[in-house]
Amino acid sequence: MIHTDLLSLPSPAGLSLQWPFIKMHGLENYFVILDRRDGSKPLDTDEIVRICSTNVGVGGEQLLTIERASDQGLRSGAYAAMRIFNIDGREVGACGNATRCMAYLLLEESGQDEVLMELAGGVVLCRRAGPMEVSVTLGPISMDWRKIPLSREVDTLHLPIESGPLADGVALFIGNPHAVFFVDQLDSVDMGRYAPAVQNATLFPEGANVGAAQVIDKQTLRLVVWERPGKLTRACGTGACVASYAALKRGLVTSNKIAVHLPGGKLDIELLQGDTVCMTGPVAFCCHGFLGGGK
Repeated sequence: MIHTDLLSLPSPAGLSLQWPFIKMHGLENYFVILDRRDGSKPLDTDEIVRICSTNVGVGGEQLLTIERASDQGLRSGAYAAMRIFNIDGREVGACGNATRCMAYLLLEESGQDEVLMELAGGVVLCRRAGPMEVSVTLGPISMDWRKIPLSREVDTLHLPIESGPLADGVALFIGNPHAVFFVDQLDSVDMGRYAPAVQNATLFPEGANVGAAQVIDKQTLRLVVWERPGKLTRACGTGACVASYAALKRGLVTSNKIAVHLPGGKLDIELLQGDTVCMTGPVAFCCHGFLGGGK
């Protein structure tokens, strides 16, 4: 088993290496994780892009850093904080699969069965749910057009935008912006062809993660997500949360406990009071090592 103390190992003697890293995945959603609680300098955009590159770096869909909790986070009981960076170097506010992976490391480090973690939007509760499984409570989910944000006021339960089979969508915010579209046959939807037009629409000034969901029954969804900055992902935790929420708002499901099947596997979503959501799913280790200091 890989232990979290690897994040603080010294570099091998004689080699110009700077940062120990761990690479993990949640349903084949891959993350490179660095520990910055020692106060080391923040990474610049070029460094983040290089680390996430599969050609010249470790390769990952996002870079995660463990940070010291802020004063406000500490007052709320946060054990540590997490920052999330996309492959283009832009920082984002939320990622469900990343939160589970980071939570597992902090649970192992603390030796506890639950831990509070600070994200950009606040402090979230993370719990062990089984061997290599974690539950995290995210939210609240908002459909306020200003919060998402949208460029103008519209009915966020029925978006006035379409691209091929992606029509009559729902706009939501759960620390990051989403547009969810319900389709009859998910396998026939070419997300690489149709999703970019939604993601880059002027209605979404900060872009959007675009999901296509198929209702299987009253408590089961299939989902694929085209993520910012522009890629099809094997799994999207926040996408599964908002798709479940949107399906309940539309009356397409009747249970507050929904199984969401993504290309990478299944997430269990429970919609809670206060527009919050509990997401449960697996985490896994890929590798660990050291990042070089040169660009």
